[in-house]
Amino acid sequence: MVKKVMKWILIVIAALIGLVIVGVTLLVAISNYKGANYWKFAEPKGMIETKYTGMGKHEVSLAEFDAPDTVWEKYEIWYPSNLEQSDQAYPVVVIANGTGMKASKQSAIYEHLASWGFIVAGNEDEHSRTGASSAATLDFILSLNEDPQSIFYDRIDTENIGIVGHSQGGVGAINAVTQQKNGNLYKTICAQSTTSSAVAYALNQLDGELGGGWNCDTSTLSIPAFMVAGTGSADAGNVEENRLELAEGEKQGICPLWWLRECFDVMPDTVPKVIGRLSGKDHGDIPFSADGYMTAWFMYWLQGDEAAGKAFFEADAEIGANENWQDVTINFP
Repeated sequence: MVKKVMKWILIVIAALIGLVIVGVTLLVAISNYKGANYWKFAEPKGMIETKYTGMGKHEVSLAEFDAPDTVWEKYEIWYPSNLEQSDQAYPVVVIANGTGMKASKQSAIYEHLASWGFIVAGNEDEHSRTGASSAATLDFILSLNEDPQSIFYDRIDTENIGIVGHSQGGVGAINAVTQQKNGNLYKTICAQSTTSSAVAYALNQLDGELGGGWNCDTSTLSIPAFMVAGTGSADAGNVEENRLELAEGEKQGICPLWWLRECFDVMPDTVPKVIGRLSGKDHGDIPFSADGYMTAWFMYWLQGDEAAGKAFFEADAEIGANENWQDVTINFP
């Protein structure tokens, strides 16, 4: 009798373990599906945001190249598949990675942007803040444009190159434009949840890979700039000014409103510039939730899509009236 009871107990335990494994596997599968198809689960509000949140008309391919003797391992280039049969040149967007978010971990974002007719280039650098890996990525893809053996030969629109980065990558994108030798080749920039000067000060004191190199300066930007963040606690914090000495319970956000406004104010007024925050979204949400307007931004500046530009620069710019967004400030000289 005891043996029978033990047998049934073991069967029940095995069944429960099986159910747990199936449940975990299902949750992982759902999470992976949502990550790969994040745009299907977005909740855009405006017509323009809705249009560019969806996938574009192009099928997308990926090409990978070793980046020898570098910590960023390889270059990854997503591009419209019809590039190989086309005789047109395509605009380029370089992506500067956030901390730990190398290109291979966020391929869906690259694919989405490439589906709208861009060549999108990145790498495996997990410490992109100096802009060095972005500069190397740009140099590499421009070298392919000169290589008759490359599928990218004479397919790069060298007059229309943009850059985007999130978090540490926001710092990296700004520094790629303002500090790197080929920074003058960029036509426009989108910086998302860019690490603030207050957080940068603390990080610069650290030893090791996360220490040093966190400063960026938007006062020297001379190209159109779109900077975004979220209102969640990680991005916004609960301190409304650039203050290093904090009382108990106070926290500087990664990209608080005071930092966005400071970045906006010091940028030259001769440069088109937009800032805004996604309501109810936090630091990790921004690359996905801001994707619609980020795509529209590059469509306007790099492909001359006037309809996309209406999101930002009409008298009734859509982003200003979009309930997904708040604290929007626009300068269009």
